[in-house]
Amino acid sequence: MKNLLEISHLNVGYGAFAAIVDVSLKVEKGELVALLGSNGAGKTTLLNSISGIVRARSGDITFLGRQIVSLPPHKIVESGIVHIPEGRKIFPFMTVERNLLMGAYNKQAWNKRHETLLRVYNLFPQLKERKNLQARLLSGGEQQMLAIGRGLMAQPKLLLIDEPSLGLSPKVILELFDTIKKLHEEGITILLSEQNAHSALRVADRGYVLENGKIALEGVAEKLRSNEYIKKAYLGG
Repeated sequence: MKNLLEISHLNVGYGAFAAIVDVSLKVEKGELVALLGSNGAGKTTLLNSISGIVRARSGDITFLGRQIVSLPPHKIVESGIVHIPEGRKIFPFMTVERNLLMGAYNKQAWNKRHETLLRVYNLFPQLKERKNLQARLLSGGEQQMLAIGRGLMAQPKLLLIDEPSLGLSPKVILELFDTIKKLHEEGITILLSEQNAHSALRVADRGYVLENGKIALEGVAEKLRSNEYIKKAYLGG
């Protein structure tokens, strides 16, 4: 495997506040990597930096061997990085299907929109049943499925998923992470930001733990699950 994404000594801040401090990480092609940490640890800022929403103060972000740290967000999407944001950010008054089609806005994805739409509907049959409904009428779990489905419509080479379990019931979280695992098994490379360490480490290959904007721990998922500090801080025991 080769590195699809490589971040080297990244620093990001808001005014005097340092949100990301000297962070280095990599995601290899085909991996599912979990980015763990409590609320405010810097996970969302890191994903926003990768997708160009937030500008880094210093450091490098390389994707497919190309420097992307100074590219605008739409160019980063065109390169193959698709960001599913925290809080879902769907279009509430558009239909489910129109929301999905909005994900296929670049030319290559638009040309394949019909076959990708079929794939999304096979993955999420509930969305097919509700394709003509306004998105605001979906349950929280269905809205998260819609956000992921919209991301898949863009034909991603790397999928950034930010806090998918936020506000969902334990049963829906279990189903959602089973779907994320299935996407991974189909060969999609995923960087998953998640407070729910138990769910994330269940499906991940490797993980990084962010604390106060710095990487505190990293390793294969199995070792992180058995790490005493992780158990106490993030797994409730």
